[in-house]
Amino acid sequence: MTQRLPVLFLGHGSPMTTITDGPERRAWQALGKVLPRPKAILVISAHWETEGAVHLTAGQWPKTIHDFRGFPSELFALQYPAPGSASLIARLEELLGAQHAQPASDWGFDHGAWGVMQPMFPEAGIPMVEMSLNRSLSPDQHLALAAKLAPLRDEGVLIVGSGNIVHNLGLWRQFAGTRSDWAVDFQSRVNAAVIAGDHVALTTFAPGDDAAAAAINSAEHYLPLLYCVGARLPRDEVGVFNDTIDGALSMTCYLIGDTALLKSVH
Repeated sequence: MTQRLPVLFLGHGSPMTTITDGPERRAWQALGKVLPRPKAILVISAHWETEGAVHLTAGQWPKTIHDFRGFPSELFALQYPAPGSASLIARLEELLGAQHAQPASDWGFDHGAWGVMQPMFPEAGIPMVEMSLNRSLSPDQHLALAAKLAPLRDEGVLIVGSGNIVHNLGLWRQFAGTRSDWAVDFQSRVNAAVIAGDHVALTTFAPGDDAAAAAINSAEHYLPLLYCVGARLPRDEVGVFNDTIDGALSMTCYLIGDTALLKSVH
């Protein structure tokens, strides 16, 4: 039997994390060495948004997208030539319904995908599909879609959500270098809700919840989290790592499943 794989939420932060030696990158590298070898990887990235359906990177060799500017040439030179997977796309169409999951050849692996996979699996040898965020869906609908992905975990597919719990670039310069109270408050609440499996606490926020409004703001970095908690299965534990905050950006990551895998990561 194929060993059940965990689900990962990875706070990816700046693209520079991929090429800079630091505790967050080292944790991803360590995790890549202890994870059961996936047959394929499905990444839900904050950096691909669509309407009406989720889109899936199609093609034998999806391109590496450098969806940023103002960074060193070393980062733009980095390629992640992982193969695509027609079989995973077909399975996703089966699980989600072909009308809800559409192959797309006009996209590739953006830095939300390759930025976290390159430290974990630098050889780029595992077939990978990136899935977009369908912004037509409500938070509860994202969770329902995620639950349909859960069978993949028993089929050798590693599900990875890539975003940030606290992500507000508009406030980052103001709070950089600090652990601002509002960010710590929101991050702590989300940690507790993810561990408890409290979906309501992760999707419903009071109108006056300024910490949630500042942390989530445009939501694209928060929504990948819902695909991780939504694919949780009974008896799954939750491990928290890289639980750091720099101003208005958190790097917090979760492993949902066999938390013993994190022993060599912390």
